[in-house]
Amino acid sequence: MIDNVNALKTSWYLSPSWGKIMPPVEVNLLERVYLRTSKTFGYCCGIQWKHECWLYSIDCRNEIVHATQHQIIGTGDLVPLPVPKSAFVLGERVMLCSHDKGAKHRLLTLGIALVNNSWFYLVEFISPQLTPTLTIFNRFSLVGEKSLMRVNL
Repeated sequence: MIDNVNALKTSWYLSPSWGKIMPPVEVNLLERVYLRTSKTFGYCCGIQWKHECWLYSIDCRNEIVHATQHQIIGTGDLVPLPVPKSAFVLGERVMLCSHDKGAKHRLLTLGIALVNNSWFYLVEFISPQLTPTLTIFNRFSLVGEKSLMRVNL
C-alpha cells in the first residue's frame, strides 16, 4: 500500500505558485532603488513571493523596509558590497540537504535575502496540499547556501 501523505511530502513539487506563472521581478538584488513612500534611496537586499506578488526588502541605512513594485523605482545601478554573488537564483531547482531518506526537491521561486552579509534562500518545505498540523506552524524556511544543492536536469 502507498503512503500518499509521505509520497506527497517527498515528491517534486513546484512552489510557491503551484502551476501559476509568476511575473518578472521589478528590480534586481543589490540594485539601488527609490522608495516613493519615504522619498529616500536604498538598495534591494531581498525578494520574496508573498500574497501573490513580489515583496522587496529595501535596506535604507540599516533599516529594512518592505515594499511592493508600486512603491519603488529601480535606478539600474548596483550597489557594490563586499559580499559574494548569490549562489542560486529565483526559480532555480535545488535539493534540500538532509539526513532523512526522502527527496527534498524545491524551486527557489520564493525568495532570496542578504542577512549579515550572507545569502539565504526562502524555500517551502511542506506542500500546501497537506493538512496543517499542530507541530508545524510555518511551511516556509530561510535556508543557508550550504544546506542546498543544485539539481541538474
